[in-house]
Amino acid sequence: MLSAPLRYAVYLAPPPESPLWRFGSDVVGRDAANGETRQGFAPDGFDAAAWRGLTTEPRRYGFHATLKAPFRLADEAGRGELNAAVAELARQAKPIAVGPLVVNTLALDDGAAFVALTPQAPSAELARLEECVVCGLDGFRAPLSDSERARRDPNRLTARQHATFERWGYPYALADFRLHFTLTNAVDDAERLAAALGREYAARVADPELIVDALALFVQKSNGEFVIDQRFPLGG
Repeated sequence: MLSAPLRYAVYLAPPPESPLWRFGSDVVGRDAANGETRQGFAPDGFDAAAWRGLTTEPRRYGFHATLKAPFRLADEAGRGELNAAVAELARQAKPIAVGPLVVNTLALDDGAAFVALTPQAPSAELARLEECVVCGLDGFRAPLSDSERARRDPNRLTARQHATFERWGYPYALADFRLHFTLTNAVDDAERLAAALGREYAARVADPELIVDALALFVQKSNGEFVIDQRFPLGG
């Protein structure tokens, strides 16, 4: 018997056959559509083994951008009901043209930064979709546990982020939402990594325009890795 998923998440994930998905999966070192390891990728100036050491965190989650962060299913909630709710949210939404994605660095409070793909400009439509997903699915989320609170250092959060974390289970939602597809761990020389990945991205992804066309329900398996369970097309 297969074990039940540890956690669920609703992410944005490009179509698995797209150049963007193949690029992101190669960079992080795993394809979350089929669970297969991707080995051998290394941008100029890095060897493959060293690069894998720089992508351990995004590899666990798979290439994605967060809408509803990972959560445990509430005791009274059913898996089928969650699927139906995600499908309905997707049906009510329309595809969104976000604009081009660019390789960027996102700084943390401790001076380190991680490399990610981010839109050139914010999208009000995307912000509304994120709000619908965060709020509309929160009834399926189990309350935060003591260990989940302990892992999120409150000293690194603003008052608003802390309140968002307590209410919605993730501090970087709603007013603090910023779409990003994480590519690396947090590192001290993120600019060097971003420059190398920028060259790879330009060479491999001819069309940098992001079209949000589906909600992706990810599940976490017993080995801790997340995989795509189902993609729900926007507009049905």
